[in-house]
Amino acid sequence: MAEDFTDALALLWGLKPPPTRGPKAALNPELITVAAIAVADEQGLPALTMQVVAERLSFTKMSLYRHVPGRAELVALMVDHAVGPAPELAPSAWRPRLTAWAEALWHVLLRHPWLLAAMVGRRPLGPNELAWTDHAVAALEDTGLDGGERLDTVFTVAGHVRGTAQQLVTPEGTRREGGEAELDRALAVLLDEHRERYPALTAALAVSTPDQALAFGLDRILDGVAGLIASRR
Repeated sequence: MAEDFTDALALLWGLKPPPTRGPKAALNPELITVAAIAVADEQGLPALTMQVVAERLSFTKMSLYRHVPGRAELVALMVDHAVGPAPELAPSAWRPRLTAWAEALWHVLLRHPWLLAAMVGRRPLGPNELAWTDHAVAALEDTGLDGGERLDTVFTVAGHVRGTAQQLVTPEGTRREGGEAELDRALAVLLDEHRERYPALTAALAVSTPDQALAFGLDRILDGVAGLIASRR
């Protein structure tokens, strides 16, 4: 059965009229969304329920349902609110613009780690999230790549950012303490006890630079895109 995104899309795009009953100023979708984001930031997405959000706002759960039909619609609102407005990319060549876009996405994902779990699969998209994609695709407009190639480039870059950020997030969707350097240290301790079993990995980790995964992978992706652009010219 196909999912029905009608209510979520209406909320995301401002097409749902406000309720005609109950207090009009005391509660609204934005207040509910902000409270829900705070819950997810602190405890992760699995902890998010309508009841928890209602308690945080000192309202009943039924009060929330007058503004947001359910948890799925609430998560859709949370995603678009949390990603925020698309970054303004300074006029420059395509590569520094796309790099700045990727770094902006990286910071958003680490600020709200639960987004990694929320932004998967087929789901309703809001104006902020679509604007992010639009800005990234626009950075590639004068490269000679066709529309599909520009979109695939953006999705590849976003996938790398997401995959790298995932290493710094707990299964519950909160920020992992210590970051990438802490993970490297934990792996180094483990390998130190089994260096004979994993000699190549032990040697590589001994001379690796912490926190380089995002920049290294992004540069290799953009090197490949640069080669494709050059081949068209």
